[in-house]
Amino acid sequence: MKGKRKLFRMLAAGVLSAALLAGPAQAVDPEIRVGSYKGSTLEAGERSGLIIGPAGAEYMASSSNPEVVTVEQVLTFWVAVAKAEGTAEITVTNRNGGMGSLTLTLEPAEASSAPSKTLDLTANMDIRLEMVRLINEVRLENGLAELPVDESLMNAAQDVSSQCVTEHRPYDHMALIRYGWPHAGLYNLTVFHTYGCPDVARQAIDYWIASPGHYETMLLEEASHVGTGVTFKNGKAYCYMVVGDPTGHNPYE
Repeated sequence: MKGKRKLFRMLAAGVLSAALLAGPAQAVDPEIRVGSYKGSTLEAGERSGLIIGPAGAEYMASSSNPEVVTVEQVLTFWVAVAKAEGTAEITVTNRNGGMGSLTLTLEPAEASSAPSKTLDLTANMDIRLEMVRLINEVRLENGLAELPVDESLMNAAQDVSSQCVTEHRPYDHMALIRYGWPHAGLYNLTVFHTYGCPDVARQAIDYWIASPGHYETMLLEEASHVGTGVTFKNGKAYCYMVVGDPTGHNPYE
């Protein structure tokens, strides 16, 4: 019996030693979320920014079918470039081996005799997406959820930005309805000279952080989505952000 107890103690010690040598279990990375600014169905010739979360990490993106969709890195963002009709799976990975994916479907561009719009709603998209990333950093630091972009809010914010005004107007909220957002929304605006400013997105966010009212807008708990707009004119940057509040009512509806 003594021999059996001694053998059991030796086996238990061996198991414990193996566990200690193995070290603590590695933390599992959060799931990588992958979306497309213009949705999962694109037309040949379109470009759509990839929306990747959680924010703040470095990612690599690749396409399963580059003849249909290629991916390009613009600053810290990835953009899907639609080439030809078909489907392609976009795979996103991080340094720790985490992975997420998105399937994009390409349809042939529709022929249209209508003249192109003078307002480019996709202008300065790299800066606008960087603003979104920085806004979500602020929210995460304050224990709030990240806000995904919404095409209606992005379009409305860019339209409002293109007006190059320095004050909020009813036009801002009417733009939300015009572009398909039926609920309430809160705007932030800042205008500044771009001379000597290497990072427009960071400058805009820093101004809003320093202003209590604008800071509260970024931290709106009821917000479900976000949109941003940036327009350059006469050496100035006109930067807008809008958070959509599905619990509120737009008074101009």
